Amino acid sequence: MRKKPVHNYDGPTMSTDARRALVQGTVLHWTHWLAVGCSLLLTFGAWYVADKQITEKNRLEFERQALQVVDLVQERMQLYENALRGGVAFIDANDGTVDHPKWREYAESLHIDLAYPGINGIGVIFNVKPDELPAYLAAERKHRPSYQIHPDHNQDEFWPITYIEPETPNQKAVGLDMAFETNRYTAVKKARDTGLPQVTGPITLVQDSRQTPGFLFYSPFYRSGAIPESVEERQSSVVGVTYAPFIMSKLMRGTLSRGNRQVQIKISDGADLLYNDAAETGHDASVDPSPLFSTLTDLEIYGRTWTFDIDTNLAFRAAYSSSQPLFILGGGLLIDVMLLGLFIALIRANRKALKYADQMTDELKEQSDLLARSNADLEQFAYIASHDLKAPLNSINQIVGWIEEDCEDILPEESKKHLELLKSRSKRLMKLLTDLLEYSQVGRISHETRAVNIQKTAQDVLSLLGANEKFGLEAPDTTIQIPGVPFETIVRNLLSNTVKHHDGEAGKIQIRCNLAEAGYELEFEDDGPGIPDDLHEKAMAMFQTLRPRDQVEGSGMGLSLVKKIVETYDGTIRIVRNRQRGLEIHIFWPTAQ
Repeated sequence: MRKKPVHNYDGPTMSTDARRALVQGTVLHWTHWLAVGCSLLLTFGAWYVADKQITEKNRLEFERQALQVVDLVQERMQLYENALRGGVAFIDANDGTVDHPKWREYAESLHIDLAYPGINGIGVIFNVKPDELPAYLAAERKHRPSYQIHPDHNQDEFWPITYIEPETPNQKAVGLDMAFETNRYTAVKKARDTGLPQVTGPITLVQDSRQTPGFLFYSPFYRSGAIPESVEERQSSVVGVTYAPFIMSKLMRGTLSRGNRQVQIKISDGADLLYNDAAETGHDASVDPSPLFSTLTDLEIYGRTWTFDIDTNLAFRAAYSSSQPLFILGGGLLIDVMLLGLFIALIRANRKALKYADQMTDELKEQSDLLARSNADLEQFAYIASHDLKAPLNSINQIVGWIEEDCEDILPEESKKHLELLKSRSKRLMKLLTDLLEYSQVGRISHETRAVNIQKTAQDVLSLLGANEKFGLEAPDTTIQIPGVPFETIVRNLLSNTVKHHDGEAGKIQIRCNLAEAGYELEFEDDGPGIPDDLHEKAMAMFQTLRPRDQVEGSGMGLSLVKKIVETYDGTIRIVRNRQRGLEIHIFWPTAQ
């Protein structure tokens, strides 16, 4: 076997250009920082986009829930309006009059506790002029001798609560005159004058032992039954209003249970707070001190404007938090650190090589020994780097598998595609490291010359590639004396390139061997797409592919590995030019001298 010697180098010393290139490789060049910077930019860009997408999706969900809360309150108030209007219709159906037993019978028919959760009761308030007061009191005291109007005030009319059902929990409200307090009196007059249902400003119900914010809801009725057209007619013909008292916290519990929502609510009427989730139970474990989203919504409610201050709570944060952006950021930064570490390792190797070069003396033997040692160290570094980098790569693949298993049911389809892409890239990098390891071992191991049959070797390789049915093979049944393992590596890489890059349903491969004076002329030809003449040199370089790597799986080291093996054994390799289609490679392999 003929092989390049490793020791006893007696050629010229290092050229000026070679030394300059080695010196430049001992520091982090701007191209290194550019590569790391671009990688960081892509990492943070992907993280930013993913985080924005998730934030926008969560914001839309919050807006949906906030709108649902407002709509439910509005729908519930419309339901209560229907109950009050039903009371008006009941009174009109009784010729505009109603007594206590009849009203109780009507209220019980409504099944308030079941049909109108959140309401404290339903009642009737009559408008009584001063001259009508004695007759009014006499009529009511027939059924309730202790009935009286309270408290005293200076207004020229009375609006006493005459009936309220259920009466027992609302006993303190019976006989209460709406004219004694501004919010109650203003709203009842507005209902009278407009003929429309109205709510009061925030008040405290006399029957509420907790003294929390509440309001009253009025619906007017008139002597004629129909609503008069003018304000003056309404004021003169009003009989009274049906009404319902509300405690705000009870209304909200009946409207939307706190356990069924993922937002926290505050409701205000102007400067007055009507309701606050956090104040209901003191310190509430569901309240988020730093809500993800907040909104303010004004709602016109029967003559008043309620402001809804809605925030997300801890249940929302738990339900819609996502670790996907952090996975993207963490994975990207890990790759960036590995890339920077690879650059630093290469620079350290270059510095070490330069140190060895600077220590070379004028004595040829010492120069030869130092150069041999440097080459050995560089080959060992390539071997170790290729071998040791597989461990973190296998860990990345394992982590991706864990993520797929643990998050299969919650990962969006886009994230699953990202994980598949990460696995594909990891597989490609593993192939690259394997080829790099094989490349680094060329010339380090001696292989004995033995008899090799060209046809059998080629058929075995094609069968191993699983392409023996798709590709026709013509190879001479010739046995040559050649190092077996390097020759099989050459055949495997050349046939593998043909199979991977062929663009037809079937292909044809021809191998020819001519015995020259000093060695073998080996010719490998296929009918694939070929390589353009201006890309022949690039095709022989390391890590080069002529098509995007997402289209063809490969490391881009096949031809460079073949070239290194051939040149290690003092051979030559060239790609035949001026072909319209197909690829033809000629290899000269010298025989042992």
